[in-house]
Amino acid sequence: MKKRPSFLFFALLFLSGCLYFISCKPNTPFSGTSVKVDLQQTGAPIEKYIYGQFIEHLGRCIYGGIWAEMLLDRKFYYSVTDDYAPWAMTSENFWGDGSLLEYPYLAGSPWQVIGLAGSLSMDKLTPYVGEQTPVVTVKSQRAGVRQNELSVVAGQKYVGRIVLAGEESVLPVSVQLKSAGGQVETVTINSLTSDFQTYPFELTASFTSDSTSLEIFSEGAGSFRIGTISLMPADNIKGWRKDVIGLLKELNSPIYRWPGGNFVSGYNWRDGIGKRDKRPPRKNPAWKGIEHNDVGIHEYMELMELINAEPFIAVNTGLGTVEEVSEEIEYCNGAADTKMGKLRAANGHPKPYGVKWWAVGNEMYGNWQLGHMPLSEYVKKHNKMAEAIREVDAEAGLIAVGHVGEWSATMLGSSSNHMDLLSEHIYATGSEDPTEHIGLLSGLIRSVAEAHRKYRDSIPGLAQKDIRIAMDEWNYWYGDYIYGELGVRYYHQDALGIAKGLHEYFRNSDLFFMANYAQTVNVIGCIKTTPTTAGFATTGLPLKLYRQHFGSIPVKAIADSTHLDIVAAMNSDQTYLTLAIINTKAEKQEVAFDFGNSRIENAGKQWLIQHDDLMAYNDPDKQPAVKIEESDILLKDYQVEVYPYAIHLIRLGINEVN
Repeated sequence: MKKRPSFLFFALLFLSGCLYFISCKPNTPFSGTSVKVDLQQTGAPIEKYIYGQFIEHLGRCIYGGIWAEMLLDRKFYYSVTDDYAPWAMTSENFWGDGSLLEYPYLAGSPWQVIGLAGSLSMDKLTPYVGEQTPVVTVKSQRAGVRQNELSVVAGQKYVGRIVLAGEESVLPVSVQLKSAGGQVETVTINSLTSDFQTYPFELTASFTSDSTSLEIFSEGAGSFRIGTISLMPADNIKGWRKDVIGLLKELNSPIYRWPGGNFVSGYNWRDGIGKRDKRPPRKNPAWKGIEHNDVGIHEYMELMELINAEPFIAVNTGLGTVEEVSEEIEYCNGAADTKMGKLRAANGHPKPYGVKWWAVGNEMYGNWQLGHMPLSEYVKKHNKMAEAIREVDAEAGLIAVGHVGEWSATMLGSSSNHMDLLSEHIYATGSEDPTEHIGLLSGLIRSVAEAHRKYRDSIPGLAQKDIRIAMDEWNYWYGDYIYGELGVRYYHQDALGIAKGLHEYFRNSDLFFMANYAQTVNVIGCIKTTPTTAGFATTGLPLKLYRQHFGSIPVKAIADSTHLDIVAAMNSDQTYLTLAIINTKAEKQEVAFDFGNSRIENAGKQWLIQHDDLMAYNDPDKQPAVKIEESDILLKDYQVEVYPYAIHLIRLGINEVN
């Protein structure tokens, strides 16, 4: 006989039902930021040139940064004297706000006399290069010159060359690396002639020291002359530092603006061609220090080839002439049978370089610029320059000098037929308020975009010409000069600000064609170096991250909160979507994405740049405090938690766009 269920059974069944009902109650309503992403509402494609870079002959950007030469003033621009005082301190107020920035600079010869006072003189009548050459007189005791405070690493091979002339009676001439503790590595030159000869040499350090001297001396009798000398790590790549080249490849910028900047308005490009040891040293026309002219057009183009980037050359519309500029274009792009093409071929490169982009001048609106002139006069000069350039190369892409306000409006109104893009420059000088600081660059970018939209509305025919913006200098510029002239340190707050700046370029992708972060290495740069190490500053991380992983087709993303800065983009094939979130708050933030009817995968990759301390920074001598972390991600209900002070990039596959 079948047993009937007891009362206890029904009671337990009722209770379990109640518990099930309670467990299935809706979750607590979502209280974070909701973001609607519409993949059918797309913006103008984000140009790859937004990730451009800028290098200038300034401070330790090229010399003492990317270029591998270890010696200062290797061509003896400064007179070598018994009074050894190479360094001086300077203080400058760049922004007129009363703040002084102090830093040391080379104010005299870095070469110290070895031997008796009066044993060295400078020959100004028959110099090997430049305006003078040192002459060492030896009287049976050691005499010569030394350069101090060089850095070497044990086991590292160093290669060099020295140009000498002199009397055989002084032989041998020694070239020696010497540590502060007295350890030495020496090579000897055992032949000399009265004419200058080049003597290659190699030295392998048996010690590690940041207080190494390079000495050139004799202990014979007579005299010898030093035309020039060079010393580089043997692993240099065509004269460029191997470690920095590796970082530039990681950065993967598509284009580099060169050689300036303020520098270009006093630069004659002819000084940088021909045999490197015979190129004259000059005073840097715009900045402190010496221009060695070791890096010119040929070296720059080799760098572009090494890192797979396009060249973007600025020409001198300051002190330069129309003829000088047109000849520079022909030197780069003319056939080998043209006048300048023949000269280029004679200097080792018969094939035209095919440079597309040219900056027609730099900041000519500023009274700090060499050759500055009234706007009405500069418009005429720009137009003449542009016409001369296009006579040589009709395909040249011309980027004119702009400056929001009367200058840009006038250039667009009077010279729009003589340009392809208009340059603008912005620098953020910092704020003590972290939120304000992080938003400075994005605010400046937005204001430039707003101004140009007004120009298009007010200047007849301008909108149809679609002259877009090249923000070919942009960055933070504030703080102490730790890495030489303009060599500021960057912090995590600056990385957040650079990322917000990129977001603003993406939102205005119809206007911004190019942007060039200034100035890549050391000088307000995203890469910092010591003589023997190199690494990414915090600002280099978002530039690298977005260049590698962010999409190129911006899509509409609307958040119901202003706590976060969020942008989204698809790749050109519409196979994946990237979501970029910046949290500038000290608290975690919850985000939920709504993709409408589009079918988006909930599993993908994520990249995170995060630190709890806004003032965290990277030191090239140490393991980085701030870095990019990559991992897999699975978004439950398309929700994600964003850490404080974070740049969070997420990539998800696209199954269908609706």
